[in-house]
Amino acid sequence: MPTSRAVSALRPLPREAVTLRPESLFGGWQARNAAVTLPHCVAQLDAYGNLANLRRVTGDAAGEFRGFWFADSDVYKTLEAAFWGGDESGFVADAASLLEKAQDADGYLDSYYQVDHRDKQWSELHFSHEMYCAGHLFQAAVAAARSGAAAAPQVVSIARRFADLLVRRYAGSPEVDGHPEVETALVELYRVTGHRPYLDLAARFVANRGHGVLGEGRFGPRYFQDHQPVTEADEVTGHVVRQVYLLAGAVDVAVETGDAELLAAAERLWDSALESRTYLTGGQGSRHRDEAYGDPYELPPDRAYAESCAAIGSFQWAWRLLLATGKPKYADEMERLIYNGIAGSTGLDGATFFYSNPLQLRTGHDGSHEDAPSQRLPWYSCACCPPNLARLMASLDNYAATGDAAGLQLHLYTAGTFRAGGHAVDVRTDYPWDETITVTVTEVGPGPWALSLRIPAWCTRARLTVNGEPVDAGESGWVVLERTWLVGDRVELTLAMPPLLITAHPRVDAVRGAAAVVRGPMVYCLEHADAPAGVPFEDLELDASAPPRVLRDPDGLAPVLLRISLRARPSDTPHLYRPLPAPARATPPVAVTAIPYHLWANREPGPMRVFIPLSER
Repeated sequence: MPTSRAVSALRPLPREAVTLRPESLFGGWQARNAAVTLPHCVAQLDAYGNLANLRRVTGDAAGEFRGFWFADSDVYKTLEAAFWGGDESGFVADAASLLEKAQDADGYLDSYYQVDHRDKQWSELHFSHEMYCAGHLFQAAVAAARSGAAAAPQVVSIARRFADLLVRRYAGSPEVDGHPEVETALVELYRVTGHRPYLDLAARFVANRGHGVLGEGRFGPRYFQDHQPVTEADEVTGHVVRQVYLLAGAVDVAVETGDAELLAAAERLWDSALESRTYLTGGQGSRHRDEAYGDPYELPPDRAYAESCAAIGSFQWAWRLLLATGKPKYADEMERLIYNGIAGSTGLDGATFFYSNPLQLRTGHDGSHEDAPSQRLPWYSCACCPPNLARLMASLDNYAATGDAAGLQLHLYTAGTFRAGGHAVDVRTDYPWDETITVTVTEVGPGPWALSLRIPAWCTRARLTVNGEPVDAGESGWVVLERTWLVGDRVELTLAMPPLLITAHPRVDAVRGAAAVVRGPMVYCLEHADAPAGVPFEDLELDASAPPRVLRDPDGLAPVLLRISLRARPSDTPHLYRPLPAPARATPPVAVTAIPYHLWANREPGPMRVFIPLSER
């Protein structure tokens, strides 16, 4: 939450100002997260040794260090999820006490470096993730403070001791951590405590990036975003999660220090990512080798890395740009991410997850390794994504709206109640399955007050009424309704969302001659379970002459499915290559069901694709 001194266009709502309805999609996700995902994460931390690593520091456990050297960060993310979710279970109390006991007298806390590698503390920042782990600890403390948890004083004190150590050690240093994250965490800790040195250190870390202090490493300085200062960079590059975390922190620093040049750079780099390096689902990162962005338009669907943590980081970056600028395009991207690139990372069971999120899975895919599985897995050797998903879902109500004394802005449409400036509204909707959002005023404060509604860029036909009277909804962007409201006033917004066929820019070679199916903010896909029997999945083609149709199925996999027309083009030759013209013997079209992309892989393993080749006839 930006401070009162921040240069910010919008203000987040206090947590108590938002209540999601349990029957909404968001409310259901949060309930599943609390009931299943969070306990699952806690159990996995115990099973995989993350907690035992910390107990080795206190002398309460023996054996070898287990997992990756940054395993502590998964404890902190899970703890943050518990605080946002209001969980005051034994895990919260036990974890807080364990961290307090494990922390060194000077504030240092990192179980990998406190037992076996104490002589290497702070000596290998390109590799160590020491500040990355510290950042997640700080964010857990921020969640504790903002949620009013009983353990907040204890956890905030632990975080501050570590943050104070960083200030003492790095306030005048040119160094940075190889994995950004601490920047945004320090700003957030400053916002909670008001302690200016935390903000100053975050600003210094952002300014230090781009001067080659991390060395070449395995993939070169671009991997670390250490090749060029943030304010001079023209394109996103390198390890995606590092890039988006860095830029989220840069926006935080910019709004708190009034640094217009830094904010402009974050917006410029956002445009770079969205214009040529982002998948239709909002996912980013096309290279598995270094978990990185590829070249412009290098977006192969079957090789998409699109890490879940990258989608979460992109969501956080978009949220900060939305607050800083008030531009609705950032909320549009948050919407795309939450319904596609993020929602698809967690199974319907709440206890299985994708690390990477491809847009195509081929018949015969070898999914035996966790780097590219055919279905979601309960955990990973590098388990950064599951607890990251848990903390985002636990805090999802934070992102639906903003507001202050002057008005309320609704960004992510969901059923619930929202309060700002002495006014309260009740939102009823089955969005994104249904097109209509109904807002009823339930409380009024003094004087005029503005209700702002986002018209997504994908919507070309929006209809709006106030108390039954039509009002011009305008083009995509904001429609602002400012008036003296009365209890019972009713606003109805309808966002027409006919199913559409979408093609990629022609420079995206991997899907040239193919199309995807979308409806509103939802991307759909073809999954093997719905394909015609007896036809090789890769021989199916989309008949673009037959527009997709809505199929309502309230008791099915999703309330809204789509019917698309496919033709089968069976291969008539065993040869891998053949001369043109190739014979065309397409079969008559057949209607097939397409499902929301975020629901794929919840049935038996098998092929899937978002972009379907277009039939020539």
